Amino acid sequence: MTTLVARSASPSLLSGVVIIAGTIIGAGMFSLPVVMSGAWFFWSLLALVFTWFCMLHSGLMLLEANLNYHIGASFDTITRDLLGKGWNVVNGASVAFVLYILTYAYISASGSVLHHTLAGMNIDVPARLAGFGFALVVAFIVWLSTQAVSRMTAIVLGAKVITFFLTFGGLLGHVELATLFNTVEASPSYTPYLLMTMPFCLASFGYHGNVPSLMKYYGKEPAVIIRCLVLGTLIALALYIVWLLATMGNIPRPEFIGIAKAGGNIDVLVGALSDVLNSRTLDVLLIVFSNFAVASSFLGVTLGLFDYLADLFGFDDSPRGRLKTALLTFLPPMAGGLLWPNGFLYAIGYAGLAATIWAAIVPALLARASRKRFGSPRFRVWGGKGMIALILLFGLGNAVVHLLSSFNLLPVYQ
Repeated sequence: MTTLVARSASPSLLSGVVIIAGTIIGAGMFSLPVVMSGAWFFWSLLALVFTWFCMLHSGLMLLEANLNYHIGASFDTITRDLLGKGWNVVNGASVAFVLYILTYAYISASGSVLHHTLAGMNIDVPARLAGFGFALVVAFIVWLSTQAVSRMTAIVLGAKVITFFLTFGGLLGHVELATLFNTVEASPSYTPYLLMTMPFCLASFGYHGNVPSLMKYYGKEPAVIIRCLVLGTLIALALYIVWLLATMGNIPRPEFIGIAKAGGNIDVLVGALSDVLNSRTLDVLLIVFSNFAVASSFLGVTLGLFDYLADLFGFDDSPRGRLKTALLTFLPPMAGGLLWPNGFLYAIGYAGLAATIWAAIVPALLARASRKRFGSPRFRVWGGKGMIALILLFGLGNAVVHLLSSFNLLPVYQ
């Protein structure tokens, strides 16, 4: 007699890949062509591929450590147990800082994008006011419920995907090889500007908070989760390369100097592309895509910050408790948006600085501590101590580069 055992369907690989790719890809991609204009296309590709390699492996190291704990164990739990309370405080502070600084960045970005969008309709709304108003709308959605955010994000993400393919298809059709190969400059210099791109690259591959979530989703199945991380990060890398090709193949390198001097915000870049393309259809698609890109990133980051603060301060899920959390989530970055409306590029850079801790340094330390305590019964990242050393050096190097850049000790393309 044959016994039939009912089994629930396993979650699809595609779901995990979408979670990782969707987390990585956001409005921060608009900063890449501006900060990489000095190094230009081919050197920027090298920086992106190297960063992808390091950030993929730091995520795999986090998975290696995570597999030694019960399903549902958070990043904080693992860090506290393996590295102690001190590192856990540092890690938690860096996560909070990144979420706050990204919330401010997206308020700045939303203000500039809405100002540019409304200006096309002959409606003059200052960027400060536009960003403040958009932040109020997002704050209301986040205050309502997580379900409201989820539904709105699904709508915005769907629209972003559609406009992405339409926009990039049009942009790639206008790429000029002479522009991409920078034939207008007689003796261009690229390598001096390479280092300053690294913190922005690092900030563009942040997904590490999702690794424990994937283990909760798939169970202790390292092979499946590894495929999710590899494919999700590769999709993001491919998208960034296409984005650089579309922008650097349409906007001449010297024009990026003016874009950076104007603050490097999204509206300036979109305006420069519109001027070069001279296509009303692509202009509209670019504007629509940039609005949806900012909205999806804004919703995702603020929900993460909202949940983090609610857990940290013990606020309940009642309307009053959610109001307290919403005020703590939105008031500081909204004040920053009113005082410094054009800080998008700077904010993304500082996010990269803080992300070096929880996305590079801490995962490498967790892998080392995990191997000492548990061995590697389920999965071990290849490369041994050398790979751990590489990821540590990558994280520390990014921090040093950002500090040098902050004190104007690195060359700037201008």
